[in-house]
Amino acid sequence: MITIDINCDVGEGVANEHLLMQYISSCNIACGGHFGDKNTIDKTIELALKNDVKIGAHPSFPDKVNFGRKIMEISNVDLQQSLEEQLLLFKNRMEKQNAKIHHVKPHGALYNLIVKDKVIAKVVVAAIKNTLKNVKLYVPYNSVIEKIANENNVEIVYEAFADRNYNEDLSLVSRNNSNAIISDAEKVYKHLLHIIKNEKVLTLMKSKVTIKANTFCIHGDNEKALEILKKITKLLKIENIQIA
Repeated sequence: MITIDINCDVGEGVANEHLLMQYISSCNIACGGHFGDKNTIDKTIELALKNDVKIGAHPSFPDKVNFGRKIMEISNVDLQQSLEEQLLLFKNRMEKQNAKIHHVKPHGALYNLIVKDKVIAKVVVAAIKNTLKNVKLYVPYNSVIEKIANENNVEIVYEAFADRNYNEDLSLVSRNNSNAIISDAEKVYKHLLHIIKNEKVLTLMKSKVTIKANTFCIHGDNEKALEILKKITKLLKIENIQIA
């Protein structure tokens, strides 16, 4: 049997976490950068604990106006300070519920930037090391952040996106493109299964590019997130693939 992790970005104001949690095995909770405050963090942690879901922090550029999905003009010092504040807030809220932080997954534009930007990748890793201990970092395969994390003894978990299309260089298709997001549950499943079974992703240009992943993201704000999760949970069982 193959075992995979399905993660979801949550605590982002969509208020569907109570529906999604039973179908996922890890979650990434917004911690005040692009969305979130003590109340949303606390409620989402509580839901994750009730559903035995691994809990991760989801820090971002401190930009609620653009939901963290645009590269922000900010100094490296200020960015690191913001990330550390987000992670410390999250750590504090987790401790209030005697919960353990499993991982960190940067959000949005920050996530995409550290795929290729060595300086910003170092900022992210430094912020994690200054605030948290023994946490994993969700990273894309063959990325700059992967290398920086390895150099700093931060354990990585390869991540791929089940509901996003890819370019030839393994970057995600821009959300400005109508083909960026996959909302059809059957298409998401086929996209996901191809990656799991072949360690290759079918790009938008129909090329098959090598990719590795142990955790797969379904975005909580995908309008079909619940339908997708129900579908893939059912079909993966048939393929003898376990979500855990």
